[in-house]
Order: sequence, then C-alpha cells, then structure tokens
Amino acid sequence: MNLTEYFARIGYKEPNHKADLKTLTELHEHHIRSIPFENLSIHCGEKITLDLETIYNKLVRNKRGGWCCENNLLFSWVLKEIGYDVTYLGAKVPGLQPNCFESHLFIKVLVDGKPYIADVGYGIFWQIWQPLELISGKDQPQLPGVFRLDEDKGVWNLQKTGRRSDVPNESFGVSSLLANSLFKKVYSFTLVPRQIKDFTETCTFFQTSPESLFTNKSVCSLQAATGFRALIGWTYCEVTYNYQEGVDLIDVSTVPDEEVEKVLEEKFGVVLENKLVSVNNKIHH
Repeated sequence: MNLTEYFARIGYKEPNHKADLKTLTELHEHHIRSIPFENLSIHCGEKITLDLETIYNKLVRNKRGGWCCENNLLFSWVLKEIGYDVTYLGAKVPGLQPNCFESHLFIKVLVDGKPYIADVGYGIFWQIWQPLELISGKDQPQLPGVFRLDEDKGVWNLQKTGRRSDVPNESFGVSSLLANSLFKKVYSFTLVPRQIKDFTETCTFFQTSPESLFTNKSVCSLQAATGFRALIGWTYCEVTYNYQEGVDLIDVSTVPDEEVEKVLEEKFGVVLENKLVSVNNKIHH
C-alpha cells in the first residue's frame, strides 16, 4: 500500500502532501470521479470485508469500486498517511436499515483545528463533491445542489436541496434509486467516534439479508465533471446537473443483459473477474 499508487488510481497528477483544505478538497473530488460506488461483489459471489489491505487491492490495484465502508476506509487511510486528523463517524440512512444500528461510515477531518465532513462513499444524487464544514445551519452550495447540516441536541442531519428533474424517457421517471427530489434528508449522525469493528454488523447485513437494498439491487455509480452516471440492474442513467437553470437532465435507458459488463468497463472502468448476476428488485428505500 502506497500513496503514489493511489494517486495514480485517482489521476492526481501533482500530489501536495500538505494537510490543508485545498489538498483535502482536491483528493475528495478526484476520488469520487475515479473510484465508483458499487456493490457488485455481492452479485459476483465475492465477500466484502473491512480489511484495509483487501480494500486497497480491490479499489486501487484491481480498479474496482466499493460501497461506503470500502471507499471511506481507503480514503481515511490516505488522509492519515498525509497527516490529517481523522475520526470515523457512523450515520443512519432513512429507510435503508433497521433503526438499531448505524449503516453508513464516513469521516470527520480536522484541518487547522476546524472540523469538516468527508464522504466519498455515498453515490448517485446524494454524493457530496467537496468536504462540508461541520457547522449547523449553513447552506453549502455545490454543483449537485445545496447541502446543509443542522444540529439539534447532539444529533446532526445532512440535507440536500436539489432541482427539478427532466426525464425525457418518462417510463423511468419513478425508478426508485434514480428518482430525484427537491429536498432530501440524506442521513443523521452524532459526533461519537466509531471504530472499524462497529460496522461489522452493517457489512454482514447488507450483503446477506434478503431485506437489504444491496442484495436486491446491483449498483454501480460514478461522479463526473457535470453530473454522474449509474447502472442499477439493467437501468443505465447519465445525469447532467443544472443543464438548464434549476433543472437536472436524467437520461435513462435499458441495457441488454449481454451488454452489462461492456457498459461497466466502458462507462465505469470496472472489469469483473467473476460472473455478474444483475438484479433490480423493487424494495422500499
């Protein structure tokens, strides 16, 4: 495991090893545009683990993507190597998991004593592009929309205000994971530090439970310069943010089963070693 190899993976040409906000922001942006958010291992008969070296080999050397734990554990390792003060946090995602545990791992980063939220492992419409100031009640505009953190009695809520969607192919207008909304509560969390072992139950649940979103849908998404692309089952979409004032364009199509792996390689840079069994079951989310 080394930073040079990671920098090459995300196309970071002139690494600045100074642990400042500029470097953090650049690394965050490069990561989300180079390493997909995906759960394809579940649908290829592969086990997802929380072992950092396994994650590094998968995401960096094998040029795959991963879900929140994989992406954010890799990113936290990078930040620690550079010299940032990093803390793991856990969040509850509405409708995604039983209320008894936090399902989403992300990172708090201190830069010159000021706290920020870094999260390179959420994907699709709700992925933040740059780190967010950990401050309550402040609108933080980015190209995907306006993000905002609000705190009440120690509980923080991340919210996003987006735009109206234009979906030329109306038959896809209500596709569950691709349905945009003007306002969404992304997740809630506290500032209690977490450890990697705290997400063992999450990791097992999401890749084994028949109630899990991720056993019911094969997902791959990657942020781009003006939006993002995603493949959910056989549904492929390309989103262009603010293509007209106040409007996001969502271009959706169906990919034949025999072309799925070709799309993964050409659009996401993902080449699978094992056979993918695509799935896109309806499930509450």
